[in-house]
Amino acid sequence: MSEKTSKMRQEILEIPDAVERLLTLGADNIRKSAQSVRDTKPRFLISVARGSSDHACSYLKYASELLLGLPVASVGPSVSSIYGADLKATGSVCLSISQSGQSPDIVGLTRSLRSSGAMTVAVTNNTESRLAEVADAVLPLHAGPELSVAATKTFVTSLVSGLWLLAEVKGDSELVRAIKNLPEYLAQAAQCDWSAAADTITGRSLFTLGRGPSYAISDEAALKIKETCQIHAESYSSAEVLHGPVSIVEEGFPVISFAAADAAEKTSAEAADALAEKGAAAFATTDKVTRAQALPVVRTDHWITDPITAITSFYSMVEAVASARGIDPDAPRHLKKVTETV
Repeated sequence: MSEKTSKMRQEILEIPDAVERLLTLGADNIRKSAQSVRDTKPRFLISVARGSSDHACSYLKYASELLLGLPVASVGPSVSSIYGADLKATGSVCLSISQSGQSPDIVGLTRSLRSSGAMTVAVTNNTESRLAEVADAVLPLHAGPELSVAATKTFVTSLVSGLWLLAEVKGDSELVRAIKNLPEYLAQAAQCDWSAAADTITGRSLFTLGRGPSYAISDEAALKIKETCQIHAESYSSAEVLHGPVSIVEEGFPVISFAAADAAEKTSAEAADALAEKGAAAFATTDKVTRAQALPVVRTDHWITDPITAITSFYSMVEAVASARGIDPDAPRHLKKVTETV
C-alpha cells in the first residue's frame, strides 16, 4: 500500500454504509417496483448494461433463474443503437443497470424495449440521468459519489438492489432478511487478508474462476485486475477451464477461484485443486480445497449473497496490488469514469 490512501480504498471501506443507506432509503422503490413486476407476470427478463454493470446483470441472471425460474437474456445495446433493430419485448421485464445512467446506447435500448412492450427498470446512481427518464421504474443505488474510476460500491449496491427486487418479487422473507444483514458482513469482508494471493500476482497474466452466481464475480474480478493493475486476467467457468485454457498454466501461475456455499462449491474446489496439481498458485474462497489455498472468506446468511462479500474482499486485495505496483487505482490509463458508447 502507498502512504496515501486511494479513493478506491476509501470507497471500498464505504461499501457497508452505502448498502445500509440503500436498505434504509430504497425500500419503498423496491417494494413498488416488485409489485409492478408481479403485475406484469413476465415470461422472461432482459438485461441491458456494459462493463461492471453487465457483470452485475450476470449475477442477477443466475439469481432470477435459480430463485424465480425466469430466464434472463442479455441483449447487446448495439442491437438498437448500431443495427436499429426493435425487439419483440411484450411480456418481459427489462433491467437496465448503469451507475451514471448516461450512455446513449444503454438509454436507447431501454427506450426501445419499453416502446416494444417491456416493463423497464433502471438501476442507477444518478436519478437525474437520461436512463432514469426513459424507464418505468427507477431504483436509486444511494451509493453516494464514487470518484475512483474503478467501480466498487456502485457495483455492490447494484447487486444488492437487483437481488432485493427479485427477493421481493418472490416473497422470499428469508432472503430479504439475509440482504438486510449484509452491512455487518461487508464490513468484515473489506478487512479480509488476501495478501497470500496478492503476493503471487507478479507476472503478466492470471485466471479467475467461478460457477453460477460466482461466475459473474469472477468476470468482475478479471476486469478489475486489468483495469487497476495493468495485468491481463481471464475469467472462466470452473466447468470450462480444464477444457483448453489449462494448457497455459505453468508453475506459479496465479488462479483465484470464487466459490459460495452453494451447490457449485464442491466442483469449484475440485477445479482449483486440479489447477494446483498442475503447478498453479491456486487460491479459493472455500475451505473445501485440498491442494489449493483457502482464502479468508465471510459467509453470509444465504448462499446467494455469499458472492457479494467475496467481491468486497477481492476489491481490497486488488487495490493493494495496484498500489504495490506503483499504479494509481483511481485513474487507470486510457480510462475515465463515465464511458458513453453509441
